[in-house]
Amino acid sequence: MSATESKTTNTKKRIICFGDSLTWGFDPANRVRFDEDTRWPQVMQKVLGDGYAVIEEGQNGRTIATDDPAEGEKNGLKYIGPCMESHTPYDIFIIMLGCNDCKRKFAYSAMDIAGEMQIMLEKVQSYNRFRCKDSFKVLLVSPPTVSDAIKDSWLGDSFGYENAVKVSGELAGWYKTLAEMYGCEYLDAAQYVQVSDADGVHLDAENQKKLGEVMAEHIKEM
Repeated sequence: MSATESKTTNTKKRIICFGDSLTWGFDPANRVRFDEDTRWPQVMQKVLGDGYAVIEEGQNGRTIATDDPAEGEKNGLKYIGPCMESHTPYDIFIIMLGCNDCKRKFAYSAMDIAGEMQIMLEKVQSYNRFRCKDSFKVLLVSPPTVSDAIKDSWLGDSFGYENAVKVSGELAGWYKTLAEMYGCEYLDAAQYVQVSDADGVHLDAENQKKLGEVMAEHIKEM
């Protein structure tokens, strides 16, 4: 690589997208991964252009801070430290988690989930301040809410029907407060996109693309 190419690479704004299956790009109709033209981080990349480098860090089933023996290593709090270190440096760190914490087996209230997120934000902002000299911004995104369609979907039993709808719908207010407390940017995804009736949890292709466009515009404003 020439010196000019190296300089060009280093001037790109780097963005980490840390999330669960909504960020990974789970297709609710076919239960496979959407292609790069559809997943919201890649849509955001295309809208932002060559001046940005978007890095996808989505994992199906990822929780904020809870171990899930039934599904494997899904604890986001345990992975976020290595994730931050391996991708340094970057300019924006996006966090969109909380949907899987609404599952029935965890029996969490919205306040419980917000408590998990508070611990995660403390870890991220501590790393930002003491290891990175406050060099990156954190964008906290409240995930789209679980819909009533969850009741009749293959995920209904796992999420516990009505309670998941209630708890996920209460997260936005808590997340907004946390964003203010920890100096984060904030976006409520439920204001812009809706989950698919196919399973009541995930975004279809149209809403994946819409979220990517909304994220890109928010990044520009930041």
